[in-house]
Amino acid sequence: MADVKRVYTFGNKEAEGNGKMRELLGGKGANLAEMNLIGIPVPPGFTITTEVCTEYYAHGKQAVIDLLRPDVEKAIQNIERLTDRKFGDKDKPLLVSVRSGARASMPGMMDTILNLGMNDQAVEAVSKLSGNPRFAWDSYRRFVQMYGDVVLGMKPASKEDHDPFEEIIDAKKKQRGVKNDTELTTDDLKELVKEFKAAVKKQTGEHFPTNPWDQLWGAICAVFGSWMNERAILYRKLNNIPAEWGTAVSVQAMVFGNMGNNSATGVAFSRDAATGENIFNGEYLINAQGEDVVAGIRTPQQITIEGSKRWAKAQNISEEERKSKYPSLEEVMPDVYKELNEIQHHLEQYFTDMQDIEFTIQDGKLWMLQCRNGKRTGAAMVKIAMDMLREGLIDEKTAVLRCEPAKLDELLHPVFDKTAIASAQVITKGLPASPGAATGPVVFFAEDAEKIFAKTGQKAVLVRIETSPEDLKGMLDAAGILTARGGMTSHAAVVARGMGKCCVSGAGELQIDYKARTIQVNGFTVKEGDWISLNGSTGEVYLGQVATKAADLSGDFGKLMELASKYAVLKVRANADTPKDAAQAFEFGAEGIGLCRTEHMFFEGDRIKAIREMILADDEAGRRVALSKLLPMQRGDFEGLFKVMKGYPVTVRLLDPPLHEFVPHDEKGQREMAKEMGVSLKKIVDKVESLAEFNPMLGHRGCRLGNTYPEITEMQTRAIIEAAMNVRAMGIPVHVEIMVPLVGNHKELRYQKNIIDKTAEQVFSERNDRIEYMVGTMIEVPRAAVTANQIAEVAEFFSFGTNDLTQMTLGFSRDDIGKFLPIYLEKGILKNDPFQILDRNGVGQLIREAVFKGRGTRPNLKCGICGEHGGEPSSVEFCHYAGLNYVSCSPFRVPIARLAAAHAALNEK
Repeated sequence: MADVKRVYTFGNKEAEGNGKMRELLGGKGANLAEMNLIGIPVPPGFTITTEVCTEYYAHGKQAVIDLLRPDVEKAIQNIERLTDRKFGDKDKPLLVSVRSGARASMPGMMDTILNLGMNDQAVEAVSKLSGNPRFAWDSYRRFVQMYGDVVLGMKPASKEDHDPFEEIIDAKKKQRGVKNDTELTTDDLKELVKEFKAAVKKQTGEHFPTNPWDQLWGAICAVFGSWMNERAILYRKLNNIPAEWGTAVSVQAMVFGNMGNNSATGVAFSRDAATGENIFNGEYLINAQGEDVVAGIRTPQQITIEGSKRWAKAQNISEEERKSKYPSLEEVMPDVYKELNEIQHHLEQYFTDMQDIEFTIQDGKLWMLQCRNGKRTGAAMVKIAMDMLREGLIDEKTAVLRCEPAKLDELLHPVFDKTAIASAQVITKGLPASPGAATGPVVFFAEDAEKIFAKTGQKAVLVRIETSPEDLKGMLDAAGILTARGGMTSHAAVVARGMGKCCVSGAGELQIDYKARTIQVNGFTVKEGDWISLNGSTGEVYLGQVATKAADLSGDFGKLMELASKYAVLKVRANADTPKDAAQAFEFGAEGIGLCRTEHMFFEGDRIKAIREMILADDEAGRRVALSKLLPMQRGDFEGLFKVMKGYPVTVRLLDPPLHEFVPHDEKGQREMAKEMGVSLKKIVDKVESLAEFNPMLGHRGCRLGNTYPEITEMQTRAIIEAAMNVRAMGIPVHVEIMVPLVGNHKELRYQKNIIDKTAEQVFSERNDRIEYMVGTMIEVPRAAVTANQIAEVAEFFSFGTNDLTQMTLGFSRDDIGKFLPIYLEKGILKNDPFQILDRNGVGQLIREAVFKGRGTRPNLKCGICGEHGGEPSSVEFCHYAGLNYVSCSPFRVPIARLAAAHAALNEK
């Protein structure tokens, strides 16, 4: 263990690491090293590797401190040499920041501490050296507050309570009759430090640590500890970041944005993270430290003149007021702005991606604290990739790989209807932090958004003064987020954009009362449970529910889909039961229907009556009479699908569910059915009882129905073949695939194929014409996968029904897994929900085996999947590697599957 290098230093345009060492140094540490190497001004420091995080959880705090101590002491000496400061010195003290940095960006999820090394001696020395006592005491106050929160656990007592330190600050501001922190005097800040320390002693029973080395080890271990905090765990789950990756810790010499009006701090993006527009943008605060910008406690100002003018227009502020009260950095510090603009351009060109940068201006000198590939909305992701392709910055393959398939989902969501917007009541306007349309009942606490969603499936609008990382779960379960404070780079804005969640931030007119659970704004009172709507593209907030319409998917989205088709090998079909669904899927680029569930057509009007007549019939003759009524209805349905798909394959699954699903199980419903059918209640009750099964999923369904009642298969085959011939007669090509469900034995399929072929021949004979058609099966029973070589003697195609195949392979009921799934995920027994992400080691192996055996018998066997997994990106990737020909998914997931198929093909090369 002693030989391993755990600490990597950087500073003065030199670095032991580089940008390719993300796994070891985390994203932040790797990029700090790289920025040094390309000559960007970065405060000196060092990074403790992600491997130490693993050691921290394996061996504990003290063991890690003992392991690190010699390397950290040496690295601190390096910073001392480069800064001419000494850690813990009473005359020229070195102060440092301690930050987390995982290999995948996790904004706001872990902890940061600034101004570490401050104590009663250091504050006097900093005061003397800077000639600015207020700055020194402000830095001390901030350090006690951050350290108290992060390391000593000084949190609000309950959800209705505020941060204990903020309460002390608010009381001080009230006592002094001032509005902003910056208006507090040096004496006020001295009193705050004293009161903060007293609060720490009262709540924790411990004195605030004064030894800088104790402070440093406490901070380093707290950052490692924050890797396993609740919000970080949830964020990792949402973004599929493995827990074993761990976080690195970066320690840097402090540079101060709070030294006065010639100092500032800010966050910027090389392009607009919400829309993708190629415009440098960001926010800054004069006389502040970095956390002030993202925390949203003070609403920051814009970096560029253009951004400032746009902001003022959104806030209804005149140009005169903007220039005097809210000037841009470009106007206030033109030379610094020019350097910052050159650096952001250099970084974007160097990393060939949109950059999210953090900077501090200390007494007129610019320092870069971080750069990373910026989080962005789905719309921005597509636009940035396509723009960079047109600019020659990246090639086609990179453009495709830059776009995450799952994030396309955001582009497919509805937007507000323009007519409805015109008549909507605007109650206030904030900043358009993350685009989209959100409507729902108001809640004020994150856990209430979770509860409402879990209980009713309704997504609420989460309204907060400002959000914090603790609100992550509620933000996920909300339709949208509205905050009174914070700018475009606040926590709410950054996290919402990363989630593709609609967000309006900095709506300063809102008066939010957490205890009364009300909003007062411009004469309106909105109570918890009242509906509001948010327009994340304009920042407008509307009273009540506003109607939405489908999003426009032309332009860059269309170009991305063209590129996806160019590089994908795997085809994408859709699961569609109606012409409307089929048309939607076709519009999204589906190349056929991979699953048409015929039973979904039976639940409307006269159809349910006809199917119930068939069920009640005492003999085959009675069943045939009822089925003859269904025949024209089914034929019409299939004609609609064949017309829409214009010659692309249409796979029609024969009747699958057990017959008991078509009859009522409550007395009221049974009485209504008896009356409608003109039979006694007893007959209905007896029939329902006779159809009852102990385990319907494994009961009388699928091909078992068709083999028991061949007349059902005959009727459905006739409807399919006649529909196809009718559509072809209109001059529209057809491609028919008939799929037999739930086969576990090749003999079951042979019986069904004989009925299908015989019926088709009868139709051909009647019409003196014929069409091509294929007969295949759905592989959903493990035995079918294992005996695929025999089944392929009969089947011309396989379609893996991964929903049932997962149930039968794992022995998990999809309807009951919710009782134990969260515990299994928490304990690591399962890595993912197997009904969402394909179980590659179990179900996946059966699929591979079935494809291999099936093609051993029939080399040109067409194979696809039609379960829910067909639209999940990692499952699509597996299907590509398993050699399938296509995946089939719901219409709105077709673009996601198309892009995932292109990713799989490109990543294989």
